[in-house]
This record gives sequence, C-alpha cells and structure tokens, in this order.
Amino acid sequence: MAWFVLFLAGLLEVGWALGLKYSAGFTRLVPSLLTITAMVASIGLLGLALRTLPLGTAYAIWTGIGTVGTALAGIALYGEPADAIRLACIALIVAGIVGLKLAS
Repeated sequence: MAWFVLFLAGLLEVGWALGLKYSAGFTRLVPSLLTITAMVASIGLLGLALRTLPLGTAYAIWTGIGTVGTALAGIALYGEPADAIRLACIALIVAGIVGLKLAS
C-alpha cells in the first residue's frame, strides 16, 4: 500500500509543478489554491509512505515521478523539445526509479 501512496504523491507533485505554471506566480486565485492543495497533499502522502518505506528510496522515487511526469507534460502540453537526448535522459530517470523499487 505504501508504494501506491508514494505513486499518488508523485502524481500530485506533477500536478503542483504544472499548477505553478498556471498560477502565474500565485497571482491567479483558483490555480494558486489548487497548486497549494496539491503541494500539501503530495507532501502529506509522501509522509505516509515514509512510515514504512526507506527515506532515501521513497524521496528519490517521489522526485523521479515528479521529474519524469513534469518533463513529459512539458513536451505534451507546451511543445518543449522531445529530441533523442532529452528522451534518453528521461528514460534513465525511469530506469533509476525502477531500479530503486526493485532494490527495496
């Protein structure tokens, strides 16, 4: 169950990273409130997962999910570059996440 909670925390990290863009520097009320809610929920779920998962592993996976998700969202939503080197680097992060999960 802790791994599922950690995965949700990572998805919420993607949500608040995207929310930062839409909040326009916290100048727009609704996107700002949604962003702050996602931040609190993401960190709260990370804290719950840390009850049973090792700190280093959980934190690395949490940030990895956020990094990969945000990078892919940037490509899909904002037309950011999707060249081979960028995609290969994203794949390396995913490999690291999988490796940490398998090692735990």
